[in-house]
Amino acid sequence: MSSSLANKKVTNTIQVNETSGIFAIFKNKNYALYFGGQFVSLVGTWMQTVALSWFTFTLTNSPLMLAVVGASSQLPSLVVMPFAGVFADRLDRKKVIVIVQILAMIQASLLAFVTITNQVQVWHLIALGVFAGVVSAFDMPTRSAFVFDLVENKKDLPAAIAMNSTLMNVTRLIGPAIAGFIVAAVGTGMCFLLNAASYIAVIWALLLIKSQPKAEAPKEKVEASILGELKAGLEYVANTRSVRQLIVHLAIFGIGGMAYAMLMPVFVHKIHGDSNTLGYLMSGSAVGSLGATLLLASRKSVVGLGRWITVSSFAFSFLLIGFSFVNSFWPAMFVLAAIGACMMLQMASINTILQTIVEEDKRGRVMSLFTMAFMGAAPIGSLGAGALADKIGLSNTILGCGIYCLIVSFMFYRALPQWRKDTRPIYIEKGLLIAEEEAEILAH
Repeated sequence: MSSSLANKKVTNTIQVNETSGIFAIFKNKNYALYFGGQFVSLVGTWMQTVALSWFTFTLTNSPLMLAVVGASSQLPSLVVMPFAGVFADRLDRKKVIVIVQILAMIQASLLAFVTITNQVQVWHLIALGVFAGVVSAFDMPTRSAFVFDLVENKKDLPAAIAMNSTLMNVTRLIGPAIAGFIVAAVGTGMCFLLNAASYIAVIWALLLIKSQPKAEAPKEKVEASILGELKAGLEYVANTRSVRQLIVHLAIFGIGGMAYAMLMPVFVHKIHGDSNTLGYLMSGSAVGSLGATLLLASRKSVVGLGRWITVSSFAFSFLLIGFSFVNSFWPAMFVLAAIGACMMLQMASINTILQTIVEEDKRGRVMSLFTMAFMGAAPIGSLGAGALADKIGLSNTILGCGIYCLIVSFMFYRALPQWRKDTRPIYIEKGLLIAEEEAEILAH
């Protein structure tokens, strides 16, 4: 076969997501409004996250209590999020998001009130953490599925997901740095109050978004019970290896991989830093994550992301082991930036693949399980890491987490060939991958 004929055949077969650039997604007015509102809100959220962790450790001086407060806002995800995914598939996603943003604003306002009035106790932090966890359980999977609704041209979906990850990391860069200054200048209560005010922006933006008409659900779906739909979603994930393996890997990896972030106030105390130090280190991690996000955004296809997941998992593990030997600020800054890049490469790659291959009518439920994988697994690892840090010290605990992640990475690597085999037919069906004959032509 001549090269010109081969090139023509390949061109006609391969379907790639070509746009005028990753920023072309902002031509979509609805997405631009959503992005802007989320930007303001997420800056406030990261401010509160950093301020709360620093405040908890200074209040209790206990790694274990730091873990308990952190877990209180994440453990509800294990119970609530699967049901939240059902609601994300049944209800108007925009209305659900508006409601949960209002509830999140109430939570932040209550936290600001008890802190500013000097009435705060540890049980307040735990109770409000549980409240925030329930709200987040509905918010995150619904927002993940809502992005799909906002994108009119589905070829722009990878760019939209990448820009969402960029949004998360830019705000994670800005929020912690601002929080460090505010805590040092006027106290943690002001961070909580500013976060409460930030929800006004996202609620206003959501109200301006013109919702697309939702397709009428099949009669059998309307009549299905919530438990029935939850069961159907779980069965779909359990029976679809290409989906199941990614979610299971993220969950198991996250048990050891997310614990280091919860222990950062302990590390800052170890190197004799303050709230500004914590803010800088969290921002350093965000710089690495942002770089990884822009790298992913430059891709025009999900094909090959399985390899990226493997490489980033191994790299993260070795970097975390290396971090256990760090005892000063600047080495920590560079290592945390690299760790942040690897974690984002892993999570965003999994997110992009799932958003691409799942069935539309199960998108909310699948994304709820994806979100639960890292939101739900993290507190389990954090509680264990907090207890270990009390007993064997911070460095040994982080070292153990790194070794654990290395073992999980090797397990994923061993299972990757079968995952590729199972995923290939889905890629071909969606026009993302060429058949064997064209693959051989392309390879030569």
